[in-house]
Amino acid sequence: MFIQKDLTRIKSNLSDNVGHKVRLTAKKGRKQTITRQGVIESTYPSIFIVKLDTEGEVFSSERRVSFSYTDVLTKTVELVICDTEQDEIVNE
Repeated sequence: MFIQKDLTRIKSNLSDNVGHKVRLTAKKGRKQTITRQGVIESTYPSIFIVKLDTEGEVFSSERRVSFSYTDVLTKTVELVICDTEQDEIVNE
């Protein structure tokens, strides 16, 4: 069973990393996952927003996705914080 302090820890960790680049892996459905890179744009009491990178895409419109902290807790969404200068993985 999940504890409220786990959600609070996830929220505070994401709030501390607003503006940092992340690698986002989301489970879409049966055996389907999507991996994209973006920046944590903002956090709210129930959700957080990631602005996705659109480099190399035909239509370069800004795209944002939102997820709940429960998605991270249940591992429906996995975030890896990247180092902004060297673009290397810092932690999971």
